[in-house]
Amino acid sequence: MVSLAITNPAGPVHYSLCPLKAMGINWCPGCGLGHSISWLFHGNIGNSLHAHWLGIPATGIILYRIYILITQRLTDNKSFSAR
Repeated sequence: MVSLAITNPAGPVHYSLCPLKAMGINWCPGCGLGHSISWLFHGNIGNSLHAHWLGIPATGIILYRIYILITQRLTDNKSFSAR
């Protein structure tokens, strides 16, 4: 997720593992989702929605999951150190 926040979504693509892009298809739902999240982190909601409309909800779900994993890890460490 950090790499999506750092990279420029409008910049040139140097290398991609996308099989659709390798076949010459310009639009891929996975690539669109990545571009959407990148545009969102750069503060451009219009381009984010244009790239893929699930980018904003996906970002929320990913951030929520990160929060849950961190809180679980912290509570596990507290219960482990109390033993």
